[in-house]
Amino acid sequence: MHETVEIETPDGVANAYLTRPDGEPHPGVLFIPDAFGLRPAIEQMADRVAAGGYVVLAPNVFYRAGRAPVEELVGPVGGENRAGAFQAVLPLIKELTPERIAADGGAYLGYLEQVAAPGPVGVTGYCMGGRLAWRIAATHPGRVAALAAFHTAGLVSDDPGSTHLTAAGLGPVEAYFGFADEDTGATPEQIAELRQALDAAGVRYTAEVFEGAHHGYAVPDAPAYDQAASERQFRELFALLQRRVG
Repeated sequence: MHETVEIETPDGVANAYLTRPDGEPHPGVLFIPDAFGLRPAIEQMADRVAAGGYVVLAPNVFYRAGRAPVEELVGPVGGENRAGAFQAVLPLIKELTPERIAADGGAYLGYLEQVAAPGPVGVTGYCMGGRLAWRIAATHPGRVAALAAFHTAGLVSDDPGSTHLTAAGLGPVEAYFGFADEDTGATPEQIAELRQALDAAGVRYTAEVFEGAHHGYAVPDAPAYDQAASERQFRELFALLQRRVG
């Protein structure tokens, strides 16, 4: 079962993809897309998670610029146009400040909590979506029990507002990070610094590097899609969700 829904946020209305296995109550999962936003490939992945027994909400995080899919805003995002599309979507990414992510996240969680079974939810994100998922979990304590991020770059930076510096906000969340081996935005040094921040904050987590996998390995319309790595991330995600949200 799936449908397009509208979510009221402090800055407007975000369209989102809501999918579930049936009409019965199930635990909720907030699914944050990669930099190319909500589109059929993301819906396909959300359906896979829903089939595991979850109510899954995948929002259009770029709603301020217009309705998803992002191709309507920047043009085709697949194939040879991938690099050009990223440059086109970069201004939309930069508009997602920590304050906006927190506010939007509250709206997404509020909607999901109305349609899912009672209790904390899980949040999973891909590429850019992993950073957003972290911010949402860190700014809404008690509402998120599980955080997953796959081939996410940029969690550690020299910026004073770097995501990893907010690790203390994650609190009782259990986190899983599946980094890509070939990812210049998640170097061994950056991963080590991330571990230090999580350890200092007392966060329960697992951080692994998928050997041979490139940035974008989990998303089926990405040039770097790796079926074996993608299947592994689904296994890790389901195990995390089973432990933390049921």
